[in-house]
Amino acid sequence: MSTARPQRIVVGLSGGVDSAVTAHLLKQQGHEVIGIFMKNWEDDDDSEYCSTRQDFLDAASVADVLGIEIEHVNFAADYKDRVFADFLREYQAGRTPNPDVLCNAEIKFKAFLDHAMRLGAEKIATGHYARVRERGGRFELLKGLDPLKDQSYFLHRLNQAQLSKTMFPVGELPKTEVRRIADEIKLPNAKKKDSTGICFIGERPFREFLNQYLSNQPGVIEDDRGRILGEHVGLSFYTLGQRKGIGIGGVKEKGAPRGGGEHDAWFVARKDMAANVLYVVQGHDHPWLQSHSLTADDLSWVAGVAPPVGPCAAKTRYRQADAACSIEAADNTHLRLSFAQPQWAVTPGQSAVLYDGEVCLGGGVINS
Repeated sequence: MSTARPQRIVVGLSGGVDSAVTAHLLKQQGHEVIGIFMKNWEDDDDSEYCSTRQDFLDAASVADVLGIEIEHVNFAADYKDRVFADFLREYQAGRTPNPDVLCNAEIKFKAFLDHAMRLGAEKIATGHYARVRERGGRFELLKGLDPLKDQSYFLHRLNQAQLSKTMFPVGELPKTEVRRIADEIKLPNAKKKDSTGICFIGERPFREFLNQYLSNQPGVIEDDRGRILGEHVGLSFYTLGQRKGIGIGGVKEKGAPRGGGEHDAWFVARKDMAANVLYVVQGHDHPWLQSHSLTADDLSWVAGVAPPVGPCAAKTRYRQADAACSIEAADNTHLRLSFAQPQWAVTPGQSAVLYDGEVCLGGGVINS
């Protein structure tokens, strides 16, 4: 979506294809574009799992092809204080946080935005699949037009001030078109795979990574009948709904339990932090894995005020279809939702994000 007059826009160039095409589209519209590469992690950036060096080289070669300046900015200290410390606290408390949500709120649209404004930017832009719409002096966060790539879930903590200064050019396009443009203008990273995994962890073994930072107490694994099936390595290392890596693969149930047959898979269903017990159940549809309601706190509303009580839609995890729900209570500190259909493995620490059609309203961190 072009603006009427050329502006100075700072683009977060990650080394990926989405941010590269973002910079190209803005330059094509006549804007003065400056690229910034954000380095957010440096504890072990010489390891095989950290791709920062290669990502910067990719970002620099994109800037070269597009004919724009690029600056390398180190936000690692901010990241450690604002995102990683919270990430570890949550895991230690037995919850499963979503650091990408916090990274967007605290680094990309706070530290990076502040830095861009110091460079005289009028706006910033990133390669996220989302859209911003201005209506009557208020800014709305909309889903990206490509339903398979929509990233509004990760951006739901953005506020009016941040959205007023933000552009998401590729949010208007399907991913296939973004790849086609990258190919057409011969971007060096046109074929680069999309990054997966948590920003600072990359593709490394997760348990091994957490082990460096968390102290953990082994304890028993029990099923829904109170039978001990094995030993867990520490509750922080498991998440609700987890199926792989529980370590009880050989256990077979005698007789069909509730929600599962004799050979059904085992799933993590509950954690008792006080007793240090991990509860597992058999069968994807076991009642312990279904929730008809949730509460959330640490709320953030895009409009600055909570939506009214009544019908709504929500996601309790990324890549999930919007689920019909009802807002029973909502203010700036507390949210209570009830769902028409039970939701699977609702996980404390993850985000519950509310939608009204294509408009993302905001959300909070699931409590229970």
